[in-house]
Amino acid sequence: MANQPIIDSRQHDDLTSDLGNPWRLVTNQVMGGISKGELRADSHAGRPCIRLTGTVSTKNNGGFVQMALDINGQAYDANSYRGLVLQVAGNREVYNLHLRTSDLSLPWQSYRATFSAGPEWQQVRIPFQQLEAYRTSSRFRAEALTRIGLVAIGREFDANLCLADVRFYP
Repeated sequence: MANQPIIDSRQHDDLTSDLGNPWRLVTNQVMGGISKGELRADSHAGRPCIRLTGTVSTKNNGGFVQMALDINGQAYDANSYRGLVLQVAGNREVYNLHLRTSDLSLPWQSYRATFSAGPEWQQVRIPFQQLEAYRTSSRFRAEALTRIGLVAIGREFDANLCLADVRFYP
């Protein structure tokens, strides 16, 4: 990915990103929750995408379904970029972007930003400087990026989020 700002432009017919790594589904069932989800290659309004659907339940200390992408299994230096830009469409709900770095050791720690996804394709720009640290005192270090997650979280609702493109922006 060196000198390549594209993370995924949905050029594959499966869950594989442009990095060669697969997107995967993570739900709160890993912690005893009962949220259910599905992740699949799909299309929306004629555009290829990866689609996260599911039912978010806050029962049993739950509350999330997530599409997650590990960045090459190691820390990636995104320091030369200002943030991420996403092409998304959805069901008029609010979703989160969660980033993880090699500085975080606990699974619930992340750096977060929220965005809304309506039925039309839209571009969402998320500057690294607007990320909020969640359950960590460590500041976000773009040079230590290890994982990107798009998450339906925190309240009871039906998730339906399409991602057509995610990349760094200068």
